[in-house]
This record gives sequence, C-alpha cells and structure tokens, in this order.
Amino acid sequence: MRTPKEVVVVFCIRRLAVGLGVIGACVGIFGSSSVSAQGLGGAGTLLGTVKDPTGGVMQAVMVRITNAVSGFTRTATTDAAGKFMFSNLPPNGYHVSVEAQGFKPLVSDVDVRTAVPITLDLTLTLEGTTSSISVVGHAEDLVERDPSAHTDLDQSLIGKLLVESSAGLNQVVTLASPGVVSDSNGFFHPVGDHAQTQFSIDNQPVTDQQSRLYSNQISQDAVQSMEIITGLAPAEYGDKTSLVVHIVTKSGLDQPKPTGSASFGYSSFGSPIAELNFGGGSHGVGNFLSLTGMRTDRFLDPPEFQALHDEGHQVSLFDRVDIRASDTGTFHLNVQAARSDFDVPNTLDAAALGQAQHQSVNTFNLAPGYSQVIGSKTLLTANAYVRRDHLTYVPSADPFADQPGTVSQDRSLTNFGFKADVAYTTGHHNFKVGGSVSATRLAENFGLGFTDPTFNSPCLDADGNPSENTALRSVRQCRGGLTLNPGFDPDLLAFDLTRSGSLFSYHQSATVKQQAGYLQDDIKAGDATFKLGVRLDHYDGLTTATQLQPRLGVSYAVLGSPTVFRASYGRTMETPYNEGLLLSSGVGAETLTGGTTTPPPPGKRDQVEFGIQQGIGRWLVADFGYFKKRTDNGYDFNVLFNTPIVFPVAWDHSNIDGFTGRVNLVQHGGVSAFLVLAHTNAIYFPPGVGGVLLTPPCDAPGCSFRIDHDQKFNSTTNLQYVFHKQTGAWAALNWRYDSGLVASSIGDVLDLLTLTPAQQAAAGVSCGNVVATPNAGITSCPPGSIASSRLVVPAAGTGDPLNNPARVAPRHLLDLGIGADNLLRTDRAKLRVRFSIVNLTNTEALYNFLSTFSGTHFVTPRAYQVQLGVSF
Repeated sequence: MRTPKEVVVVFCIRRLAVGLGVIGACVGIFGSSSVSAQGLGGAGTLLGTVKDPTGGVMQAVMVRITNAVSGFTRTATTDAAGKFMFSNLPPNGYHVSVEAQGFKPLVSDVDVRTAVPITLDLTLTLEGTTSSISVVGHAEDLVERDPSAHTDLDQSLIGKLLVESSAGLNQVVTLASPGVVSDSNGFFHPVGDHAQTQFSIDNQPVTDQQSRLYSNQISQDAVQSMEIITGLAPAEYGDKTSLVVHIVTKSGLDQPKPTGSASFGYSSFGSPIAELNFGGGSHGVGNFLSLTGMRTDRFLDPPEFQALHDEGHQVSLFDRVDIRASDTGTFHLNVQAARSDFDVPNTLDAAALGQAQHQSVNTFNLAPGYSQVIGSKTLLTANAYVRRDHLTYVPSADPFADQPGTVSQDRSLTNFGFKADVAYTTGHHNFKVGGSVSATRLAENFGLGFTDPTFNSPCLDADGNPSENTALRSVRQCRGGLTLNPGFDPDLLAFDLTRSGSLFSYHQSATVKQQAGYLQDDIKAGDATFKLGVRLDHYDGLTTATQLQPRLGVSYAVLGSPTVFRASYGRTMETPYNEGLLLSSGVGAETLTGGTTTPPPPGKRDQVEFGIQQGIGRWLVADFGYFKKRTDNGYDFNVLFNTPIVFPVAWDHSNIDGFTGRVNLVQHGGVSAFLVLAHTNAIYFPPGVGGVLLTPPCDAPGCSFRIDHDQKFNSTTNLQYVFHKQTGAWAALNWRYDSGLVASSIGDVLDLLTLTPAQQAAAGVSCGNVVATPNAGITSCPPGSIASSRLVVPAAGTGDPLNNPARVAPRHLLDLGIGADNLLRTDRAKLRVRFSIVNLTNTEALYNFLSTFSGTHFVTPRAYQVQLGVSF
C-alpha cells in the first residue's frame, strides 16, 4: 500500500503530459507538504537540509543561528532526513553556521524579514578541498538594510539589564532604545511624545497605556526578543505609532527536554520577589508559563526622596500554548492575568493631614491566533483578542485629608479585536496585505469634591491671595478690602465641600470602534531596499475620522562599504487616549464644566526620518538619525491634583524634532556594550481640548511652550563583561544621564518663594547659606541669592515657556550588577546568583516637579537587589 505522498507521485508522473497546469498543482502539493507550520505573524521560521558533497543527507549535525548585535543565538540538530528548523524567530538578519567532523565549517547569511517560512539547502565540503563560503566578522555583517530605524534586543541581553524590581518591560525599553526619555512610575516619552506607544505581543496590538499605574505588563522573562521601532512605523501598525515594541514571546514547541527557571530575590524597601518560568513540548504541542509575584514598600516613585505610604504588591501569570494542527497550520493562545494593589505615596504636607489613597489594577488578556502556510510562498495569519484593564482608585477616608480635593475613580477599558493578514514572498518582494477591526468599551465612574477653601474662592484678600472665608459664595460678597478673584468658576461652587457643596458624581460609558486595512511591500533592488505601504484607518469614537496614510521608506547600502543610508516619510493618524476620555471630553459632565461636549478628534501627523548606519571594524556598529514630526491635535495628559489620575488633552498642534543615536559593541573577548542617546525638541501650541481643571503653561494668543517631553540630551551606556565561561560569571554597569525635563509650573526663581516649606525642601531651595527644610521655608530672599539644587530655574523676569523654561536639574545615575549563571558548573540544573545596586552613588534627583502633566517624583535612592535561582 502506498503512502498518500506516493499516490501523489504516481498521479503526477502519469499526468505529466497533461500540461503546465497539472505540473503547477504538483509543485503546489509538494510545497505545502514540505513546509512546516509557522509561528504567529510577528515571528519567522527557517527550515533547511544539510547534505554532504554527494547530495546525501547528514543526520545529527549541529546547526547554529546567531545575530551578533542583538545577542540572539540558538542551535538545532538535523533529524534522520537531514532537516533542521528554527521557529519563533524575531525579524532580523542572521548567520547560519554548520560544523561537522571531517568537513569544512559552512556559514550562510539569511535575512528573516517575512513570516513566510524560509528554506535553506546547505551542502558541506570535505576538509582539504577548495570552496567559497561566507565569512563572519566583516563590518558589513553588522549593519541592516531595513529603512525603519529600530533596535533589536534578545533575552540574552534583556536578562542582564539592571532594572528595578517593580519596573518591568517599560524600563527595558527605556534603557535600551534611543529617543526614549524616562519618566516616573514606568512612564516614558517615546521620541518626543507621551504614551504614543504600541506593544505588538505575538501580533496582538496593545495601544493603551502600559505602566504600573494603569496596566499590568507581562514579565520580561516571558519575552524571547524585542524589536523597538523608533523610526517611521510600517503600514501594518496604526493607532499609536511614535514607538512600536514588537515582542516575540517564548514558546515551548520543539523542546522535548523542558527548560525553565525558578528564583527568589529580595531588595531594599522590603521587596521580596519570586519568579517561575517553564517551557516544553513536542513538535506538535508546546507550552510556556511564566509566574511572578512581588511586594515592596516603594511601589510608585514618590514625591519625596523618602517614600511615605508607598506599599504595593503585584502577581502576574502569562501562558502561551502552541498546537500544530497539521503540517502547515498552527494554533496559538496567549493568556495573561495579573493584579496589582498599591498605596499612593504622600508628600510631607499630605502625610501631616493623614492622606491615605489606594489604587488597584486588574488585567486580563486572552489572545487566540491561527497561522496557515499556503504553498511555499504564502502565509495566512489571524489573531483575535480581548483585553481588559479595571482600575479602582479609593481616596482617603477623611475627604479633607486630600487637598485641594477628594477624588474617586472606578474605570474599566475592555478591548475586543480581530486582525488578519496574508504574507506573500516571491523574488525580491515581501508583500503583506491585511486588516483589523476593534471595539473598546469604556466605563467611567468618577467622584470629585473640593476640600480647600482657597481653591475656588470668589474673592481675593488684601494680599491678593484667595480668601479662606468659607462664607463667601458669590463675587457680590467681595467688599471691605476683598476684590474679585478672576480665577473663580461659579460652576464649581456646587462641589466645594468647604462651602456646603456636595460631591460631583459621574457615571458614563461608550464604545470606541476602529477599522483599518493596509498593504505593504518590502522590495530588494540591488543595493537598495524599499518599504512601500499604505494604510486606511477609520475611527468611530466620540468623533469620527477617516484617513489614508502613505508610508514610504528607502535604504541604500554603499557597495563594498559597511555604510547604509536611509530615509522615510509617512502620514499617521494618532487616536485619542482612552483613559479618562469620556470625562475629559465633557460627555455628560456639563454640570462640572459648565459647557458642552468637546471631544478631541484624532491627530493627523506628517513624519520624516533620515539616518545612517555605519559598521566600524569587526565589532562596532553605529546608527544615527534625525526625525521631525508635525501633528495637528497633539496629545498629552494632565494630572489631577496630587493623584495618579490623568486625563487626555489635545493641543492645537505640535512640532517635534531631534536626533537619536545608538552604538553597539558586539561581544568580543567577553566584553559587549551599547550606548543610546537622543536630543528632543517638543513644542506644543494651545488651545487645548480636554483635560480636567487644566491650567495651560501658556494661554496668550499665538503662544507656544516646551512640554515635559522636551529634553536637551539623554543617554544610557551599558557595559557587560563575561569573565568566566564555565560559571557564566558576569558584571554589568549602567550609566544613565538625563539633562532634565521641563518643570512647567515654575516660571522663574521668584516662584520658588511661593512654594510650601515641604515643596521648597523637595526642590532643594536655598537663600545664600540658608537651606529650606520641611518645617522652615524661605518666604523672602534677594532674587540673585535664590537657588535650587534639584531644579534649573531662570533668573527673575527671564523665564519663558518656550525659550527659557525651568527644568529638572541634570542627573547621572549609576547601576552596578554582578552574577553567575552556572555557579556550580553543572550540565543540567544550573545555580544562578545575582547581586545589583541601583543608583550606586545614592543621587537625590527628580524625574519631574509640580508638573501639570506628571506631578512631582523622585528617582529611586540607592537600592540593593539579590537573587538566587535555578535554571534548567
């Protein structure tokens, strides 16, 4: 009895004379039967056969695939048919090497830029014969021809980055990618924007805010690799495109010997953390599981150097299931469930009042997907997903302990979506066409009451300050030395608890719908590479908009030189933030705003980027780029009082430009290093739409201001050294420099005298030799003698929100780590130990100060972290 394939062979031979149509069908059958099932659309697959000089297949031969810049390395062994396979590959260029006794080493280069499986036939040459093979180590091997500026990270680097115990993926992105400016509580400003970031996790788009304030991220231990796109995003990405973090998670497929790790760590601030990671499976079924849990007395970055009321804990589960339903079809399922509970840290002023605010965040994510190889050149990928973040914020039990207002919030954001695309590879083309539909259900419950009688007083006293007299409820009462307060809002009087008002209570829900279609083609034309695409987005939320978005990029590799030039232009639609969108738009809130609904529309952006990548010698590669973005309806948030609650704001337009840089030293003699750096101008133009109780940094006609994304210069230098191969002993050093974000609430040095003593102490204010303390402030001082050790403040009368804004003082932060990945030099279970010090010099520095957009937050003081674990 013949096998099914033998039947096909006989059929094809007998019908060979029928014509080319049947021949094509036969080729199609063989193509589909010889290509194994593929991973999710965000990852690639490399298949191949190793043969001897006679064409015979070679069994049990080791094949290795590597990328020197990202640090990626993996091995496979050929089976009885001489075949090997690498799946779940991040998009990148790779070296494939084969070594077998009696044969010359063979090295081949392959560029994995498509989800369609790639096939290689590798023929070894006997020792002593002459052959032409690729050589590793030339400078041109280090550069890439992708027109989109990006950074590639592998778990081998991610696992050794010195991140704080509660920081998560966001700090990995901040440390390792150029153009990303660090902010408090895991926030970062990507290439001049705030929160315009999309995480694509195994092809699932996640565009809502990802920080420990608003959502729970997967553990960095679950990440196999990250491609961080800081240039123009390809057409397949929409919604939030200033930064795209393309994540490929770990898989258990083809791991008959399970791998994993278990560890326990403890760090400063009473912070235990436990982690468990386990992956394994057959060729047909695989599973990877990651569990983490931690608690700490410093969960959020506090407004004082010493954390007050800052306890928090977090538990997280991530599970990935892969099932090869057939030789050409694969089913995937990602599941995430996580919860965090934490206090909102106090200022010294708030602690004296007994403030005790608390927040919890519950995250659930379910993302099934299916991929089907069609023939040998086509791949169909489909992903569905549902993701829900539920946030609850509880104010202090005593409303008057929260100044100047008491706030409560119970908000949920549920995102449903489906995404499908078809990738087709032929000749010099990698073509992809696809589309997506999504719906985001918003539910907002909010309460607000004012507890400070001066916050909305109708009258000013003789000194020009808002009167504390709670009997004053109308501007008609401004007599006897009292004058009209121009900032008084009669619509807010009903919610002034000091003047017999009641809480504002808000309950609204809505659904935001989006649809998109796109097509793109990566074309290799000699030394040039073109990335051409177009995307059509339709947004149907509180407003409606449709936009056609061309995305065009080109790179050119100088012949015979390790130099690649690139340029790109694109148009994008930046959609409104969903967090707090209904209230900030005035939906059902006329009693609070006194006006009508003014929803912010989507932003329209034009973006250009130019860059050069240069290989230097055999071990060094440098990348520099210039970007410029012009956006109508430029988005940001404003923070409400001293809470972690923020609301989206759409400014009239914004102009953002700057440069980014990255230098990588690939591992050589155990040493590897990278440097990332950036300069960003972020200028915004009022008026603004949205926000709650927003005070713009400037509101004069035609004015503009530098927003707190603006920073003159920032850089991160990471140095790693593996000094003992058998034990895997290593040491690492981080040096982070930030020139300082804009502090928009301070105009010049005279404004420092209006701060409370505790605020002056936080800013390091002094008058000559007299330094402000939390109990003794400075109320008067000659302008030339006022100084601040933690702020750079313009001299009296020279402050300007555009040309001379106040900034946080520059800071240098050093982190040091040492460890061993196989302390006992065992072959199976390996004992791992790590010790690190964050902020080695215990620098007292600020992320921001009284920012309209962020508030006040200090960087982490010196913290010690120790971890003991086992990997197998």
